[in-house]
Amino acid sequence: MQIRSGRTMTPPPLDALDTSIIEILRTNGRATNQDVAKQLSVTAATVSARLQKLEDGRAMRVVAVTDFAALGYNIIIAVGVKIWGRSAQDVGRDLANFPEVLSVNIMNGANDLELLVALHDFSEIQNFLYDHIAGIEGVAHLESGIAVDIVKYEFNVAPL
Repeated sequence: MQIRSGRTMTPPPLDALDTSIIEILRTNGRATNQDVAKQLSVTAATVSARLQKLEDGRAMRVVAVTDFAALGYNIIIAVGVKIWGRSAQDVGRDLANFPEVLSVNIMNGANDLELLVALHDFSEIQNFLYDHIAGIEGVAHLESGIAVDIVKYEFNVAPL
């Protein structure tokens, strides 16, 4: 179940055909309806109708995900942000405008926001944290940690 804009929305239930279509597209996002239909022994029209139902019901969407390393980003930093004097939503929206910020999450815990930041190299860290992030009105404190290894990087499920 998803919560969007204060309302609850339940995606349509997925059957075996729906999950098979999604899995094929996860493996090969460029697969045509004909390709998918052939693999599943159904018609292309069936695949097309199912995809439309899944997208309309917000159970899935087709998106392109860029690998940050392919863009030259070699440093991943998790940044905890404590806020003072502004709402987390407002500060989060400001921080989300930086192209280096991959995600902004409003938290319930030690930090008000958690960011995932990608940078090209170590020489950018101080400038980005102190001149950019700390320069946003409402940012009171930063805690950062540099990812030394990536154990899992998978975006099979994305917010719709």
